Amino acid sequence: MSETVAAIRAEFTKLRGIRSTFVALLLFVPVSVLIAALGGWSAKGAIESDSPSLRSDFTPEQAGLDGILYGQLALIVFGVLIVSSEYASGMMRVSLLAVPRRGRLYTAKMTVTALAAAAIAIPVIVVSYLVTQIALGSHGASIDASGVPRALAGAVVYLMLMSLFAAGVAAMARSAVLPLAVLLPMVLAGTQILSVIGATKEVARYFPDQAGMRMLTVDSHDAYGGFAVLLVWTVAALAAGYLRHRRWDG
Repeated sequence: MSETVAAIRAEFTKLRGIRSTFVALLLFVPVSVLIAALGGWSAKGAIESDSPSLRSDFTPEQAGLDGILYGQLALIVFGVLIVSSEYASGMMRVSLLAVPRRGRLYTAKMTVTALAAAAIAIPVIVVSYLVTQIALGSHGASIDASGVPRALAGAVVYLMLMSLFAAGVAAMARSAVLPLAVLLPMVLAGTQILSVIGATKEVARYFPDQAGMRMLTVDSHDAYGGFAVLLVWTVAALAAGYLRHRRWDG
């Protein structure tokens, strides 16, 4: 047990020392909060001017979580880089000398990925929600409105699992290029486009990001179903990543 704890501490030290990975993690803060503020101010203007650009299903509660959908891109990059940077730099050889048991090293790295994502997600999600409501002014909602606490908790779990999913994919690829080239377009637009096309709408529900986003929906009746689908994707990615990691010979 002490060796596992030591491996986790070493991974935290490496995280702070690898600038690109640490910066990607920190970028989640300004991106999420800025989008939350802009979204709130924009929605307030649309409401007060009775603009047709305002979505028919707009609610202040749900608007408070919209910034997270863009901020998650930073955490996906973080999840990819925390794994791929070691392969790219050759540090993986050094890490394996320090922690010869590959399962322990992999577990420590994924534990740090999850903990770091959760640690930054919890305060940022709450702040982003409150910033949106402040920007909405009199049109805003409280943080304890019906369904909001569950959606906020769901957002934390969603971001943690998406970070782990990205890390698992990076372990499979052993590089950053392919995972980022696939995951960023997929989350930013790909699955959202598929979700509005009749022929692919049902299939898109089972992509990791689309399924997981049900946890962020304030009035969702299928949050746990979405969680289950995303969890399966994450476990599969982590398992496949470990198999590749175990067979890596440098």
